[in-house]
Amino acid sequence: MKPSTSRRTFLKASALSTGGLFLGIVSLPALGGKEKENLDEWTGLNAYIKIKEDGQVIIMSPNPEGGQNVKTSMPMIVAEELDVNWAQVQIEQAHLDVKHFTRQFIGGSQAIRSSWHTLRTAGAAARYMLRQAAAKAWAVSFDEISTAEGMLIHNKTGKRASYGQFATAAASVDVPEEVELKKKKDFKIIGHSKKNVEARNIVMGKPLFGIDEYKEGMQIAMIVHPKAFGTKLKSFDASKVLKMPGIRDVFAVKVFNEDFEKQFFDTLTFNEVVAIVGDSTWQVMQAKKALEVIWEPIESYSESRSMFGRQTTMHIPSGLESSTDHYKMMEQRAGEKAQVQREDGQVAEAFASAAKIVERTYLGPYLAHNCMEPMNFFAHVTADKAELAGPLQKPEFTEQALSARIGMPLENIDIRITRLGGGFGRRSYAHWLIEAALISQKVQAPIKLVYSREDDMTAGIYRPTYRADYRAAFDAQYKLIGFHVKAGGIPESPLAAHRFPAGAVENYLAEEWTIDTNLTTGSFRAPRSNFMAAAEQSFLDELAEIAGKDPIDFRLELLQKSIDEPVGGQMDYEPERYMGVLKLVREKSNWDARKKNENLGVSAYFSHNTYAAHVLELTMEKGQPKVKNVCTAIDCGLLINPDAAVNMTQGAVVDGIGTGLYGKLSVNRGVPESQNFDTYRMIRMQEAPEKIDVHFVESEIDPTGMGEPAYPPIFGALANALYRATGKRFYNQPFVDELEDL
Repeated sequence: MKPSTSRRTFLKASALSTGGLFLGIVSLPALGGKEKENLDEWTGLNAYIKIKEDGQVIIMSPNPEGGQNVKTSMPMIVAEELDVNWAQVQIEQAHLDVKHFTRQFIGGSQAIRSSWHTLRTAGAAARYMLRQAAAKAWAVSFDEISTAEGMLIHNKTGKRASYGQFATAAASVDVPEEVELKKKKDFKIIGHSKKNVEARNIVMGKPLFGIDEYKEGMQIAMIVHPKAFGTKLKSFDASKVLKMPGIRDVFAVKVFNEDFEKQFFDTLTFNEVVAIVGDSTWQVMQAKKALEVIWEPIESYSESRSMFGRQTTMHIPSGLESSTDHYKMMEQRAGEKAQVQREDGQVAEAFASAAKIVERTYLGPYLAHNCMEPMNFFAHVTADKAELAGPLQKPEFTEQALSARIGMPLENIDIRITRLGGGFGRRSYAHWLIEAALISQKVQAPIKLVYSREDDMTAGIYRPTYRADYRAAFDAQYKLIGFHVKAGGIPESPLAAHRFPAGAVENYLAEEWTIDTNLTTGSFRAPRSNFMAAAEQSFLDELAEIAGKDPIDFRLELLQKSIDEPVGGQMDYEPERYMGVLKLVREKSNWDARKKNENLGVSAYFSHNTYAAHVLELTMEKGQPKVKNVCTAIDCGLLINPDAAVNMTQGAVVDGIGTGLYGKLSVNRGVPESQNFDTYRMIRMQEAPEKIDVHFVESEIDPTGMGEPAYPPIFGALANALYRATGKRFYNQPFVDELEDL
């Protein structure tokens, strides 16, 4: 541990190394309304921690909460190193503050993984400063001061004091450059289940979500979008609507200026839309139906984007697209030359000499996110500041686009993060945030923008549609000697060229292709893996059967080969951890003792740095599948909050089963054919598994992520169990469509 010589020295070093973790030590003047009111009572030790004289501790939760429990789990990490009694801790959701927090977003199962060290350091540094303050006051050695549950203790003299008694003095202690972190064996909070800090408010229906935002004088705004992709606004006549009760204004909104260079999460649906502003949601909805708008076809165009610093060009074609045409285009494209991403060995020779070749094709449709809370945002933009509040996954990536569009510096913009009523990638793209700000700026009043379900489903951002073609070559002894995957999609490829079984097959080829579209697509829970896991794990299951092997044994043998005789260079996965979840799920599901009438499907996949395996059991009831049980094994490194990890896994399992069986969004002449839940089938409560049994591989490696990894492999387990139950292999999602052919 190396204390700094001065605060200024530390701040300079901190900004270079940790992205400004301890800049919060001098951040109190920048805090918002509630914090300002309490400034005299609370002492801020850093951006994450405030302590009151009576010993109460507030820990700030920096990242958006979308049901993944980070509002509880991230403060648990700070509290562990601070060494406080969890019952003493209050949690507050931090505003967007990129100066004092790092990576304030959710997505990619990165929240805990990317902030693990930062959160621990924040707690440990504050504990160090409190010990220093006590040592000075008591005139004893720093090393003789210990802590326990928010108390400072000097055993030799018997002196004890709460953190609150020394919080003010600690705030003047030089912030350390380095601190000693706890040994993992000493953890008292991490690894022990804690109740969701918002559980009571959720149960009691307290305001938590963006849709709950209200401000006196607030007006309601809604958007009229083009009715079809491939069209744009030509003109509108608002004269009739402006005479309707409660309607204040109707005008066009252009989300981005023409010369604005978009970045990764600036994807939007339609750049120019019509906004209607009025006194109530009902009045605005009626006006929306009555507004006369004329749309016209778009011309094809290209736009340059900065994708995390990498320049790329997107081509947007004109025309009214349809899903039937897309599948034909994909079939044609799959038969053409593709881009090779990886090639090991002599693939052509292996297939030429094969005793048996197996070829299969898998298809996945567009999917809508269907967050239960519709898109919404509150905005109050005045001449010199902008106040915004709402559910958003990546506010720090959106703030710059907002600043450019409304012509206001970042320091004048305050984005308050509310709980998300579902995200799954949909709330990564916050064009509605900019729409809300522009509408408020235009009407010079606070407004809340609300999308209807139909707005979100028909003018949304969808999971791309995908296709994967697999070939496998066996020799006469049914040894796998060649493997070829060729994957593509509209508008992106789902291929991960270095994932299993890359490295485990001597002759391996991975290729990809893409097709342009004017439909808007983007991140969807476990992007790309949500399709490739289903295709890959279904194909491996079929290969195991053809080879006459147990499906788990078949996978384990390949993984062992990638350890003993690795092929090629890069492997994205660690074979030992991959094998670990397969062996654990085999044990916990009693796989080896399964009965002939049990329809079990197994699947395992690595994504987002974590390993997950499922064994799913189902029966067929009146021609429809009923999932009975799911047994799951996860290797996500060290567990922070076990109950939360179980809940996330169970949610991923139910979500994946529903999407695999029913999820589908088709398009006809640019118009999504589903507009609400009467035509977009979601899983129902009675269709959830009767039991989801979750187990974790014991590990002390740093946390590797939990929100997404359990989702992709459930599709494969479902498809393989369906095969056991029906005798039919399932290649196309949603699987219920193929059930109709039985």
